[in-house]
Amino acid sequence: MADRIRVLLIAPSLDILGGQAVQATRLMERLGAEPGISIEFQPINPPFPKPLRWVRRIPFLRTAMTFAMYCTQVLARARKFDILHVFSAGLSSYTLWTIPALLIGRKLYGKKFILNYRDGQVKPHLEEWRTALPTIRMADVVISPSDYVTEIFKEHGVPAATIYNVIDLTHFPYRQRSKLRPVFMTNRILEPLYNVDCILRAFAVVQQRYPEATLTIAHDGVCRAGLEALAAELRLNHTKFIGRIPHAEVPQLYDAAEIYLTSPNFDCMPGSLLECYASGLPIIATGVGGIPYIVRDGETGLLVPADDSQAMAECALRLLADPALVERLTVEGRREVEKYDWERGGIREKWLAVYESLGKAS
Repeated sequence: MADRIRVLLIAPSLDILGGQAVQATRLMERLGAEPGISIEFQPINPPFPKPLRWVRRIPFLRTAMTFAMYCTQVLARARKFDILHVFSAGLSSYTLWTIPALLIGRKLYGKKFILNYRDGQVKPHLEEWRTALPTIRMADVVISPSDYVTEIFKEHGVPAATIYNVIDLTHFPYRQRSKLRPVFMTNRILEPLYNVDCILRAFAVVQQRYPEATLTIAHDGVCRAGLEALAAELRLNHTKFIGRIPHAEVPQLYDAAEIYLTSPNFDCMPGSLLECYASGLPIIATGVGGIPYIVRDGETGLLVPADDSQAMAECALRLLADPALVERLTVEGRREVEKYDWERGGIREKWLAVYESLGKAS
């Protein structure tokens, strides 16, 4: 144990069902198996003690309590580690969760700091938040899973490197598709950023051609009530809001679906697209942020302009009418996802090199 590099990984836990939590869990599992690394987890959303769970029902008080517990725990734990590795979103999330860890780790304890930045809104964050660049430059290493993000960092004078998200290909059964049924799904968080309204409007166009078409919305969020009202206004049939689904059950949803839809206004490195590749599920997505770095239009998926429900519907109808296109996209997508494999994609070697370089310097 004395020779191991001691790492505290700070990220959302799976209680926050999203891409960061899933990727943090996968990274913990793989790095925890490395003989030269001792890694522990610190959630940005520590669970409340039982007598205080009522606080979770009061939004501002919940945030204040979570912030106090989080900072207290990081302050107590960080001194025992060589490296703090923080999964970070941007904007207000960065201010609330990343800056305190950075100040505690770098300024108070002099620890090495990895900023693992995972937000497609990186450009407005760097240009509109005065705290962003000065604090980001305090990190020893800046890593992102998205070439889109690292390119923007470099444009702003911040050296950054890309290490892709990791996917366990054995977890997602691959099904080759060609002739499709009109069975659609999406599983992005129901927040304004992900613009699920666009998907509902596109599906309304599809149902004019295919009345039997189905759509499953497999997540939850602040927009759910408004989206359910929009579905009723559009008179959508066979549209199911099934809420949050444990990640272990997501492969079954992919296997049951025929076309995956996602329509964010901003995005970074959505792991759901990799999961679709691994499952043989054809993708229609808005070409924003980091998505065109993952999906090559007409080669591994179909891309449409942001908030263009008509274009999304036309792509859906195109896939339903063209089995050869479906087969070509999904076969190439399955090849593409190989580079996100822990071993074959070289992700293991890249993370070990980062840890070893910082461990030697600590």
